[in-house]
Parts: sequence; C-alpha cells; structure tokens
Amino acid sequence: MEKKNYNDLKEISLLEGMSLFGIADLNPIRHTFHPSLSGMTENLFFGISMGFHLSEAILDGIIDRPTLIYKHHYKAVNYKLDQTALKIVKFIQDNGYNALPIPSSQTIDWENQLGHLSHKLVAKMAGLGFIGRSTLLVNPQYGAKVRYITVLTDLPLKPNQLLEIDCRECKRCIEACPAQAITEKSYDMKKCLEKLKEFSKEKGIGVYICGICVKGCLGK
Repeated sequence: MEKKNYNDLKEISLLEGMSLFGIADLNPIRHTFHPSLSGMTENLFFGISMGFHLSEAILDGIIDRPTLIYKHHYKAVNYKLDQTALKIVKFIQDNGYNALPIPSSQTIDWENQLGHLSHKLVAKMAGLGFIGRSTLLVNPQYGAKVRYITVLTDLPLKPNQLLEIDCRECKRCIEACPAQAITEKSYDMKKCLEKLKEFSKEKGIGVYICGICVKGCLGK
C-alpha cells in the first residue's frame, strides 16, 4: 500500500508540473512547527514535499536586484504550488485519509520571518536536498532554483532517505549576496531582511524578494 500511495501521489505531482517529489518523516522536525498548527498535526506523520523549478531565463535576468518579471514569476509559482497541493489533498481525502496543505508563501511571524513550518526543512527530510550556507535548500540538480510546497498527511507512506552531501567548497552565494549576509560559518538574517526591505521599496516590487543567491546556487 505504501508504495502504491507513493507512486499515485508522485504521478499527480508530475502531471501538475512539479519538478521534485519526496516524502518526509515528520517526527524529527515536529518541534519546529509553529504553535498555530497545534491540534491539527498530531496524527499526521508524513510530509509530502513538492518543488517547482524556477525559470532559468527569468533568474538570468536578475543582476543586482529583483526584477518585475521575477516578482510575477515568484507569485505565479506560489499559486501553482498551492493549486497542486489542493489536488493532492483531494486525492488523499477521497481515499479516506487526512491531508493538511501548508501555504507555499504565508508569513505568520514577521519579526522572525516564519511560516507555519519550514518547507525547506520538510524538503530536506524528504531527500530533496540539503540546507546550504545561504540557508536555502540546495537540490543536486537544480541548486536553490526551486520553490516548495508541503502537504501533511496520515496516508501510509514510506519516507525518502536524506541526502548526505553539503556545499563543500562552493562559495557562490557568499560572493553573490548584496547584503553580505552569508559567510562560510553563518547567515545574518537581519542583514538579509534589511536588504529585502530596501528592494521592496523599489517601484513595482512591494514584496520581500531578492533572487540573487537563488540564481547563484548551482547545486552539486
């Protein structure tokens, strides 16, 4: 049953245009969930992680600041991820199990820039990549050029294995970061947020986006 469920969900994901698919065991990271999920996730043991590979052409157009077409693409991909999650939810519920879709991009703690949970952490647990120096999820094939969505469920599934790799000697994100927020040993969220605020005030942007370290990360 676990294998069939996995294959059925993966097929839906791929048909909806997703580039990456994996299953995470939630128990090791349950403590990282935001308290707003309390009472909803206790019996949901698996995280379905799906990723959409961003347009390389649009990312190539980012030089030293986010572009208007990147802003539109960012929003369009988030919508696509949410719609795909709904398809997954329908399939799971039609089969008699529970499913909780987590919004692809919803900040509920502005001070700490947190959502309901970390999509990248679930994706890491689902074997889709590793957390790089930039704190972004790095996929071996696509680098950081992927946005993710998560659906929590009690549908019987077998989790993927974690990837045992890291950034090694790569320092592209350090060199690219306009805020100098990334070093070999740490990531300064405050510096990053200040630069995002600066970018958000540019004409037509209005949201916290950058894309520079995303563009620079090539994966392994």
